[in-house]
Amino acid sequence: MQNRRAIEIWVGVFVIAGMAALFMLAMKVSNIAAFTGDSGYIVTARFDNIGGLKVRSQVSMAGVRVGRVADIAFDSQTYEAVVTMRIDPQYDKLPKDTSARILTSGVLGENYVGLEAGAKNSYLKNGDEIKITQSALVLENLIGQFLVNQAQQNRGSSK
Repeated sequence: MQNRRAIEIWVGVFVIAGMAALFMLAMKVSNIAAFTGDSGYIVTARFDNIGGLKVRSQVSMAGVRVGRVADIAFDSQTYEAVVTMRIDPQYDKLPKDTSARILTSGVLGENYVGLEAGAKNSYLKNGDEIKITQSALVLENLIGQFLVNQAQQNRGSSK
């Protein structure tokens, strides 16, 4: 009887540990665990196309996460997407001429903002805008361009 009770307790412990692990995995996948709230400073960047970029997507520099996407809006005057990023406070020495690109992690991975440092001695501060940007490469557009080029080459070689 005592042995059976010990087994039931250990099974309960493993079930609780498994549920905790699943919860932590769900938080990691959804980026909620890494969302830091109101700390840091805000910078914006304008893009012609943001692809699949989402709020809470990673903002990284040299492969290190330096912040998160806080908001995405559409500017109806310039027809551009305005991406607001919250940069963690320990990364307060980003040069003013830093550039921003929308990149993809892996072939079919999620989009994120990649920053590349410039060379100026003045630094970005709260409310600044990153002027040098490169939009997302949309896979469907690349495939479409490739197919059009192939069709034109085939038409030209058959004459």
